[in-house]
Amino acid sequence: MTSTVSIPKQPLTDTLDQLWSSFAELLAELSPAEWAIPSGLPGWTVHDVVAHVLGTESMLSGEQTPEADIDVAELPHVHNDMGVANERWVRALRELSPEQMRGRFNEVIAARRAALAAMSQEDFDAPSWTPAGPGTYASLMRIRVFDSWMHEQDIRFAVGRPGHEGGDCAELAFDQIERGLGFVIGKKAAAPQGATVTLSLTGPVRRDVHVRVDERAAVVDTLPGPATSVLTLPSPLAARLVGGRTEPADHLAEIELAGDRELGERIIRNLAFTM
Repeated sequence: MTSTVSIPKQPLTDTLDQLWSSFAELLAELSPAEWAIPSGLPGWTVHDVVAHVLGTESMLSGEQTPEADIDVAELPHVHNDMGVANERWVRALRELSPEQMRGRFNEVIAARRAALAAMSQEDFDAPSWTPAGPGTYASLMRIRVFDSWMHEQDIRFAVGRPGHEGGDCAELAFDQIERGLGFVIGKKAAAPQGATVTLSLTGPVRRDVHVRVDERAAVVDTLPGPATSVLTLPSPLAARLVGGRTEPADHLAEIELAGDRELGERIIRNLAFTM
């Protein structure tokens, strides 16, 4: 899912800047009580979601992951070393007040902005580890947009403050989602050979994503004819389903299905994937 093709430093860094600004504005609006609201992510409050985002950006600034005892047996949502690292940051930052968290977020993001500004296009093209496999530093930053935008939406959903569901950050996040749809439809949903699928997003992000299953399923620009199955839904719901933030069975009535309904429902039930 990760490309090694050169990705221009800008507008990618501009999109990251927009995302961080939106995130900081949201944090400034939250009351102390809202920081303690469960986020919908297993075991995490709003405070913990912010700690996760802050921890990742801190690591990218060169900080070491804090030491903390993690009993994976007590955390069924933790499946790998990355999950353990995330939990260590969350636990290490739980003692900070909302005001301290806002201050630390602003400091870390200021450092990240300065670091990115000093990097060249060659630096962005350099090989890098990413959660989706080997890629470039630019592809890692593209995943950072996806991950941080998703977590901004997690917070907004938890506290009932919808916003920032469209625009450059959301569009780039859905570009990243598109890269995983071949795997979702071909492998997880087991769409049969020769099947074609259209995922039609009605807004605020508006696009039709086409997947064709040949020897392997892949996103394509156009289909040779009518899709075997068409799923029509709003982009915020699509993001929550892809992120595993909600139960697919609770939303079947909100999604318009055309063509092969059985295949369409199977895709809905298997949309969730992580990077």
